[in-house]
Amino acid sequence: MAIQRIWSIGLNTVREAIRNKLLYTLLFFAIVMIGTGVIVAAVSYVEGSRILQDVGLASIRLFSTGIAVFVGVGLIHGEVYRRTIYTILSKPVSRAEFLVGKFVGLVMTIWLQLLIMSVSFVLVSWMSGAPIDGGHVAALGLIGVELAIVVAVATLFSAFTTPMLASFFTLGIYVMGHLSRDLLQIGSRSDSAALEKATWLIYEILPDLEAYNLSIQAVHQLPIAASEIWLPVLYGLGYVTALLFAASHIFERRDFK
Repeated sequence: MAIQRIWSIGLNTVREAIRNKLLYTLLFFAIVMIGTGVIVAAVSYVEGSRILQDVGLASIRLFSTGIAVFVGVGLIHGEVYRRTIYTILSKPVSRAEFLVGKFVGLVMTIWLQLLIMSVSFVLVSWMSGAPIDGGHVAALGLIGVELAIVVAVATLFSAFTTPMLASFFTLGIYVMGHLSRDLLQIGSRSDSAALEKATWLIYEILPDLEAYNLSIQAVHQLPIAASEIWLPVLYGLGYVTALLFAASHIFERRDFK
């Protein structure tokens, strides 16, 4: 069955990814940054716990994205470079199944390291007396969805270009995805119809990654509506599906010679 083949490729991708030294390097620095928040909070005269958690959540998002990009873009290229892709595709495995399997495996790897970072974040918060509630769980969960989108973007670019270009393109989409709301507001306030149209197109095409940032609500214990969680999840599912469909379409026509 296709699902079994995708799952097998995904598990193999996890085993391949966890051998990457870059993953452990970024994970180590992420945990160090989360712990560093204790020092920053200690020297602060006010809102120490909030500063601690601000630093922690920012570190989780930053280093998780780094792992998703720099580890993810090399997986497909590595198979092509080592010529192992010919062995895989010689079996009853389609190119689309191979690509989706790689995506699934990398997402599992990213979510595993996100779990490790989240446990570290909770432990540091607990030892520092900073409160942890459902808002933090929602914020960390949406980071996981955001990372799945980033992995899908990296998979798309990896399907047709080099790891270096794929990294640049993916990071560019990530940055623009967090700025797209601001650009939309700038365009709506502009007197230029062309600028307004351009910013609207950017907002519609690029992923709205700021929808996955609930750090302020979590840190300040502000109420979070259910729609702020399930709408981004549904949006992310649709966006990932569209990206994987496009990536599979491109990968099916790629010449490996």
